[in-house]
This record gives sequence, C-alpha cells and structure tokens, in this order.
Amino acid sequence: MVFLSAIFNFQSLLTVILLLICTCAYIRSLAPSVLDKNKTGVLGIFWKCARIGERKSPYVAVCCIVMAFSILFIQ
Repeated sequence: MVFLSAIFNFQSLLTVILLLICTCAYIRSLAPSVLDKNKTGVLGIFWKCARIGERKSPYVAVCCIVMAFSILFIQ
C-alpha cells in the first residue's frame, strides 16, 4: 500500500485547503485582530483564506459536506 502526501493526492489536497479555509474563518470570527494585522506577505494567505470562508460560506459548507461524504462512503 502506497501512502502519498497531500501534495500528490488531489482529494487530500482539496481536504487540506477546505480545512485551512474553515479554520481561518473560525479563528477570524473569534479573534479578528490575529489575522487582520497580516494582510500581506506569507501570513496574508491565512487572511485570504478567512475572507474566502466568510464571503463564500454557503459554497464552502457544501464543499465540506461533499468532501465528508466522499471520505466516509466512497473511499
């Protein structure tokens, strides 16, 4: 059995991205100052993920449900 990292397995990469978006949006809802002070640079990725999670939350929620169904019942 071959174990690939999340970079080489597309479904795992999508799962990691969805978890990153959801986590950043949750952290920003609890403590906005943590992510708002780093809007540029490498740490700006987390701010951008939080913005995606806030603005596209219905789509992110549907993607999370589809991904959970896929992981639980298809794999």
